[in-house]
Amino acid sequence: MTGKGNAEENIIYVGSKPPMSYVLAIVTQFNSGSSEVFIKARGKAISRAVDAAEITRNRFVTDAKLKDIKIGTEAVTNEEGRTSNVSSIEICLEK
Repeated sequence: MTGKGNAEENIIYVGSKPPMSYVLAIVTQFNSGSSEVFIKARGKAISRAVDAAEITRNRFVTDAKLKDIKIGTEAVTNEEGRTSNVSSIEICLEK
């Protein structure tokens, strides 16, 4: 990666939107010159992140390769102040 400014731009945070909207974001990152894109998700959004990565690799950016997958657990505090552990994933695709 080239510098701190570029590092934040090529991270896609997956939430509750349909997978195709994240696919569009990933493809846009690759088309704007990024050599690698990080897809991050927590909890129930993990399957959506995997779907977005696979749709991107199989249909849109067929030369993208799976560089790295990191899994972990994050402690999240809700509105009532209770802390719970949530699974997280970071998928790195490179072109």
